Amino acid sequence: MKKPSLLVIFLTVFIDLIGFGIVLPLLALFADKFGASGWVIGALMASFSAMQFIFAPFWGGLSDKIGRRPVLLVSIFSSVIGYAIFGFASGLSGTTALVGLFIARILAGIGGANITVAQAYIADITPPEDRSKKMGLVGMAFGLGFIVGPIIGGLCLDKFGITGPGWVAAGLCLLNVIFAYFRLPESMDPANKLAAPKRPRLAQWKHTLSQPKVGLLILIFFLATFCFACFETTLGLLVSKNFNLDITVKGHHASEIVYLFAYCGIVGAFVQGGAIGKAVKKLGEPKLIILSLLMVAVSLPPLPYCTTWVPLLIMLGILSIGSSLTRPPVFGMISNLTSASEQGVTLGVAQSMGSLARIFGPLFAATLFTLHPTWPYMACGAISALTAVIAVPKLLGTPSSKA
Repeated sequence: MKKPSLLVIFLTVFIDLIGFGIVLPLLALFADKFGASGWVIGALMASFSAMQFIFAPFWGGLSDKIGRRPVLLVSIFSSVIGYAIFGFASGLSGTTALVGLFIARILAGIGGANITVAQAYIADITPPEDRSKKMGLVGMAFGLGFIVGPIIGGLCLDKFGITGPGWVAAGLCLLNVIFAYFRLPESMDPANKLAAPKRPRLAQWKHTLSQPKVGLLILIFFLATFCFACFETTLGLLVSKNFNLDITVKGHHASEIVYLFAYCGIVGAFVQGGAIGKAVKKLGEPKLIILSLLMVAVSLPPLPYCTTWVPLLIMLGILSIGSSLTRPPVFGMISNLTSASEQGVTLGVAQSMGSLARIFGPLFAATLFTLHPTWPYMACGAISALTAVIAVPKLLGTPSSKA
């Protein structure tokens, strides 16, 4: 059996997330084309995260028992089916198309919950002092997925029509299953499989969240993800309004939104691909988490008032840097505070809380945006600032990987 490799798990996650990046920027536009209301669009986007909420602890716990490799293979194949249905449903119309999109997002969400397993895989093969840095590889894969995915999605839309993005995403995920089958070895020490405790789901949640430091870090991750999910949900609507864009599926005007997502992905990939290691070494995880929350807090409120491209790109850049600095140190600290036999299930609880934020965030943001476009940005800026205030006395003084 091949030796576990950070490069191989990175490529596995990256290819998986390209499919996610292809579909996400176009999802609201497709749903609007099929006659969905604002609430239905929010529910459609939340359905993916609802499945992640349910399945992240399940996949994580299962991987603690049977290993990371088989869980990753099965979950990626679930994404293949989900994106294939997305491609098929995109060629339908009305309610039938919307039902198909919901089924597709549910299956893709089940598969997408495997990020927990990828993080546990990294924890298996990384020493504690390097985990925050190496957890940045997952964030980098997210960032690159948001660069490559939207661009591929836009090209597929132009070349193959409305069904193209879904089928291409399914094809990429199928190639990923084949790649992982031949190139991704098992990472988990067999002894840890035997040591993994078996708890009912609610008991595991209670056990994980009752640990003061771990529970606090998961709360921080929930609130940070909530704020970013609100931004993701309303960015297209906000830019459409402020720049008077005719956002249609057939026209070229959808490209502005796609490229803004790609821009945020470029910034995030740069931060998590290299800068995060230096930042952790210089500041330590606790200070870095607080800094990230403050950057998000100062960048969100001005966004609704950015009516020219340069200020918009500056604020999006600050937001992308701040949000990119949150995940790696949070998950690095959670991993270091967790025993080897519970990596998957503990990270699964944390990832589920992030998914829960992605359920409520879109519904919250879409509702506030219809009342006034500035409200979701003001509210989330305040939430991020308050989270930083809460984190200061709780996290400062906590041991970190700082040299």
